Amino acid sequence: MQFDMTVEARETVGKGVARTLRRQGKIPGILYGQGECVALTVDPAAIRKVLHSDSGSNSLLNLRIARGGAHLKRTAMLKDYQLDPITGALLHTDLFEVAMDKPVRVRVRVAVTDGIPVGVAEGGVLQHNRRDLHIECLPGQIPVQILVDPTSLKINQGIHVKDVPLAPGITILDDPQMMVVSITAPITDAKLEALLSAAPTGEGAAEPEVIGKGKEEDGAEGSVAGAKPGAKAPAAAAKDEKKDGKDAKGEKKK
Repeated sequence: MQFDMTVEARETVGKGVARTLRRQGKIPGILYGQGECVALTVDPAAIRKVLHSDSGSNSLLNLRIARGGAHLKRTAMLKDYQLDPITGALLHTDLFEVAMDKPVRVRVRVAVTDGIPVGVAEGGVLQHNRRDLHIECLPGQIPVQILVDPTSLKINQGIHVKDVPLAPGITILDDPQMMVVSITAPITDAKLEALLSAAPTGEGAAEPEVIGKGKEEDGAEGSVAGAKPGAKAPAAAAKDEKKDGKDAKGEKKK
């Protein structure tokens, strides 16, 4: 799935800029590209639209970047994003540029076809052992989901990674012997009673020890060629902007 998205390049970075953007209904972002990082101004509604789509963060983003009166075109994917822990509002997003002729590695969710498996009709239980699979393919070949059909499975049978049907050009990186879905025998009343009787009946578990909080280390400021004295690289400034998302909520600073 692909989305067209218009963003703006920005020259200024830092906590103050991030606060100003959020007050204006925008959020700061960073595009990690082929050799350079570009600081962006992004519409959070566009990111939410991607996250709520069927393909989610595996969607391809056709970026149109407004920069100095010109418009650059890049293809990217959503790398990461930060949410406000209280309101759930988007605070920051990271994108990474992809080349359509170079393979990428992503995780794709596993879906099960409709229908009742033979083993379930016999009293067994369908186990969804893997919720996603790690694959490698070209960006244009990323599937929305990987579909498996367990309807022919009997009790104590399953589908392994090596048995999953895939389109040409897609490779699964997980262990071929790993179970994806399976049909297990139902637990008997005697076995359930034995498991319950084996549970410890002593006093409650001891409380965990409290681990002391270590000292925070100051992060080193990055630098880029041609930058003004004291200016931070976009990638380094992104850390400040992300941290600012927490500071803006009134958390106590040291």
